Parts: sequence; C-alpha cells; structure tokens
Amino acid sequence: MDFAYDARTEELRERLLAFMDEHVRPAERVVDEQRAQLDSPWLTPPVVGELKDTAKKLGLWNLFLPDPAYGAGLTNLQYAPLAEITGHSPQLAPTALNCAAPDTGNMELLAEFGTPEQRERWLEPLLAGEIRSAFAMTEPEVASSDATNIGTRIRREGDSYVITGRKWYISGAMNPDCQIFIVMGKTDPDGADVRRQQSMILVPRDTPGVEVRRAMTVYGYEDHYHGGHAEVVFHDVRVPASHLVGEEGGGFAIAQARLGPGRIHHCMRLIGMAERGIELMCRRAVSRTAFGKPLAAQGAVQGWIADARVQVEQLRLLVLKTAWLMDTVGNRGAHTEIQAIKIATPRAVVGILDDAVQLHGAGGVSQDFPLAELWAGARTLRLADGPDEVHQRSLARHELRRYA
Repeated sequence: MDFAYDARTEELRERLLAFMDEHVRPAERVVDEQRAQLDSPWLTPPVVGELKDTAKKLGLWNLFLPDPAYGAGLTNLQYAPLAEITGHSPQLAPTALNCAAPDTGNMELLAEFGTPEQRERWLEPLLAGEIRSAFAMTEPEVASSDATNIGTRIRREGDSYVITGRKWYISGAMNPDCQIFIVMGKTDPDGADVRRQQSMILVPRDTPGVEVRRAMTVYGYEDHYHGGHAEVVFHDVRVPASHLVGEEGGGFAIAQARLGPGRIHHCMRLIGMAERGIELMCRRAVSRTAFGKPLAAQGAVQGWIADARVQVEQLRLLVLKTAWLMDTVGNRGAHTEIQAIKIATPRAVVGILDDAVQLHGAGGVSQDFPLAELWAGARTLRLADGPDEVHQRSLARHELRRYA
C-alpha cells in the first residue's frame, strides 16, 4: 500500500488549500451576516453562489464522483485527502464544491441506478448545482437504524405509485432549492424476504400531498448551511410509475450501495474537523496565560494536543487504507475497515473537539468560535451515518464468522 499522493492529487490539494484560505474561511463570517438579511433563514446567502462560481472556474467541482462522465473521475484514495481539507469548514466548503451530503449520495444513486429520463431531469441539474435534493428514509415511529422497520408505504395504482408516510431529520429539505426527494418505503410490506420489501421512488417537492412540516434542530442548531433537517409527511402522494428507482424490492440494496463511498467522505471530513480543532487549540494555547504561565506550558494542555495528533495520524492511515481497499477489492472486500472507520473516527474526533472546547473556556461553547458547532456535527455522525452499535454488530459478526 502506497499512500503517497499522486501528481493529480497533489495539484488538486494545492488548489483546494488556496481556495480554502482565500475564499472559504473569509466567507464563514459573511454567510451569517448575509443570512440575517434574508427573508427566510433557509434561503441560500449570495456568498455561497459566489463560492460555487469560483470553485467551478478553479476546476474544484464534483470532485467526489468517480465516473468521469459526471465528475472528476477520482478514485477513493485520490478524493480522501481532498474531503479532509473540506472538513476544515464543513458548513461551507463541501457545498461550495458541490460535494455536500445528501446530494453526493443522491447523485451517485441516480448515476448508477437512474433511468436516462431520471438522470436528465434530476441528475443533470444536481451536477450543475442548480438544485438540491434530500434522501427520505429515517422515521420517528420506528428504529430506523434497521431499515427493515421502515413504515412508509409505496403502493402501485395503475400507472402511478401512491406514497404514504412520515419521515424526519430529512437533511436539506428546508431549503427551497431542494426540489427532489428520494423516498424509501415498502412496496411489499408482507414479503417473505424483509430485505426485498423496500423500494425507492423519486418525489418532486411540488407534488400535491408533500408537507414539509417543520425543521428539526441538532443540539439546538438548525443547520441552515445544510438546508436544515426537516420533518416531512407524505399524504397519499401520487407520482408516475416511471419515478421508481431501479426495481421494486431493490431499495435495500440501493441504500447499501449509496452508503459505501459516503462513509469515506464523512470520515475524511471528520479528520479535517479534528485538524481545525487542533489548530484552534494550539493558537489558543500560545496566546493565553493562566496561573503565571502560558497555557501551552501547562501539562494537561500539552497532553491534549499530543494525544490529538496521535489519534489523527492513526485515523488518517486507517481511512486511507479503507479507501485503497475500496478501490482495489471493492466495498465488500473493505467491509471490516469500513465498519472500523465508522466506529473509530467520530468517537475520536468528538473527544478532540471536546478538549478544544475545554481549552477555550466560555468561548468554546459560544458562537464566536466554530468549536461548538463542529462538536455537534461530529457527535451527530455517531448516529446519522449508522449508530456505532450497528457498525460494531456488523464488524463483530464478520470477525466471529471465522471461528464459528
């Protein structure tokens, strides 16, 4: 395994680092100021559009898509260090590059499983950054970490499907630019194979019966930059049968395929968030004095910084190994490593950011520093991308199978 960055990755890293320093970080304050002047907090501030235009001109657009017909044609190993850089500013950078979830997973899904008509109508404007999308799976009435529990019904009626159900924490749905929902529900709720009961279907936002009911907060944050996390109710929503993605009963398999690359994306962004936390810790430590000496000279602070560096270097190597395996032997061959990074990365990053908050005192929990919001985002990923316990269960069963 050679994790040295190739020439193309190095060139993109240099370009992206300059973009972050010259455009993204200065925009972090501007975006909040502009949002306060808008009629709705869910509207996209003008500076975001400016960042997108600049990213396109610099060739930093759709970097996540491995298919050169749609994106940059990068491997997982090439994209991983770029995703890490965007993690330094997760509120802005991924969106500026059109590399933000849930759009990334939805574009991958449409590229792989969509019909030519579906790709023309929805994938092309998503690739151009003209619209946003949402993935509607999680439900409040069931344990959604087990997708076989999903209660939303998708029933066939002639040339249409009718969708009935209630979803929540549907990321991006509060943004009016979100024009399409990919909805997961059951077309065969009584089927013998619980993994063949689910299907996915495309539901345009303006379809009668779609109710975006309210925004859900995350540790009190509304995540405006992400387009919010909405509760959405589908009241007998009728769409043409041609809106089905793939085949009836294929929803579970499509969902698993959608999650593969995203696991690398989230973990590398988390490492970037940890690096931002270490940077802020170090700047704070050398600029503040307590009990007669700089914070940088305090043993506890030195321990936090040293431990954070060790953890980040370990995590980065594990994630790069996972990316390399996904490129060389596929997602199935990288099963253990995928589960491992999903368990280890958010746990460690939450701890690093927590130490950074502690070092900043009251400032760490305030809006004057990005640490509280970064912490909330990292902690949420221990649920949002599958609970730790689900990944532990899968990894342990894989290990035990060799001894059974």
